Amino acid sequence: MNILGYMQKVGKALMVPVATLPAAAILMGVGYWLDPVGWGSENIIAAFLIKSGAAIIDNMAVLFAVGVAFGLSRDKNGAAALSGFIFFMVVTTLLSPEAVSQLLNVSSEEVPAAFGKISNQFIGILVGILSAEIYNRFHTVELHKALAFFSGKRLVPILTSIAGMFLSFVLLYVWPVIYDALIVFGNHLLALDAVGAGLFGFFNRLTLTVGMHHALYPVFWFDVVGINDIPNFLGGAQSIANGTAIPGKTGMYQAGFFPIMMFGLPAAALAMYHCADAENKTATFSIMIAAAMASFFTGITEPLEFSFMFLAPALYFIHAVLTGLSLYIAASMEWMAGFGFSAGFVDFVLSSQNPLATQWYMLIVQGLFFFALYYFAFRFAIVKFNLSTPGRNEKSEENANTQDIGPLTLDYIEAIGGADNIVEVDNCVTRLRLTVKDSAMADAAKLKQLGAAGVIPMGKAGLQVVVGLGKVDKVAEQMKSVLAK
Repeated sequence: MNILGYMQKVGKALMVPVATLPAAAILMGVGYWLDPVGWGSENIIAAFLIKSGAAIIDNMAVLFAVGVAFGLSRDKNGAAALSGFIFFMVVTTLLSPEAVSQLLNVSSEEVPAAFGKISNQFIGILVGILSAEIYNRFHTVELHKALAFFSGKRLVPILTSIAGMFLSFVLLYVWPVIYDALIVFGNHLLALDAVGAGLFGFFNRLTLTVGMHHALYPVFWFDVVGINDIPNFLGGAQSIANGTAIPGKTGMYQAGFFPIMMFGLPAAALAMYHCADAENKTATFSIMIAAAMASFFTGITEPLEFSFMFLAPALYFIHAVLTGLSLYIAASMEWMAGFGFSAGFVDFVLSSQNPLATQWYMLIVQGLFFFALYYFAFRFAIVKFNLSTPGRNEKSEENANTQDIGPLTLDYIEAIGGADNIVEVDNCVTRLRLTVKDSAMADAAKLKQLGAAGVIPMGKAGLQVVVGLGKVDKVAEQMKSVLAK
């Protein structure tokens, strides 16, 4: 598999640990609601909830190690997750400041500051990737009869513990250099202030087209270069007291997403519905209302974005620019709100009592402005340039979407180049992620006739087919079943 295709798999695996953040957001959000002044010091239930949420946030690094190892493992087995945990514990124990002091035979004051930050998401992701690779390669190995008990999946934790020692030795000398470089990079980003937030918003949406946004956001949202925006924001009063958060600044890489996901994208859905052909309006409405509600309430935008991303790339570029503009405005005006999962209504309400949520209500005003901006920009572009959007210029869409899922799956396999061309099948919310022998064998025109919204070759060995929300899971599962036979 090419590098880009592999990084997309890593991005998908990251969703396993990221999915734990809503729990932290709910616990800490409710805690701040119960005790908006004392933030736990005046209400034992609030303190209980806030500390419970912090237990998740404070251990994100190990969750990344476990979650990525599990998500990248070929059969999604718990042994891979356990191996990721063991690997992480070996590395972080051997590279703790106390251990480094002994290993380098220096005083604690001479230990590089980098080792005080060894337990971070960057290390967690790295460990998770290596653990998964070890698992995938060795979980079926059979040892000599004398050691048969340690064969297969039992062998993997042993190998990862050994790998942890080797990685620790390398990082003992490499990590301080990496850390210092990341700090310089982070300082450059921080120096850009609101402009940096805007650029992040633009590239965050733009890289979604190839599934690479998961590789971008940890730099800004977690403790990779010292920004750590989400944990610092959710830390609230504790983050302020620790000096890791500044009211009006912390949250700048999150706040601008609320006007987009709660207002802008639903307005885009309304514009696309109004521009749909008359005979397709009913079907288009059902698609758009479901996608808009998901975006508004939960901040899950992929169903809506993928509905026009490949049909009208120009619209998606407009969307990326407007997202960057929104983050720039919110950061410039110091209108702050944060999220544990995504920038939807639920997170917006829960974050409003966070002491770092400064003038959060102004994001609603900004959102109303972006609702109008998105609606008129999308409607003008669609009509002026006769862009194809859901329900527009797609006479055969209804027929394609009403086919039986069984025959449709067989048709997809044939259009991809036949079963012999398919090496591995995976999927995300809306698209098939395939490892193939030769992506050039796929018939893009036929796949689109079958209802695919987009066909994206990822080098020779990678292929993505945008099937659609609600259908992709069934197609993927049936493809796996057919290929297994």
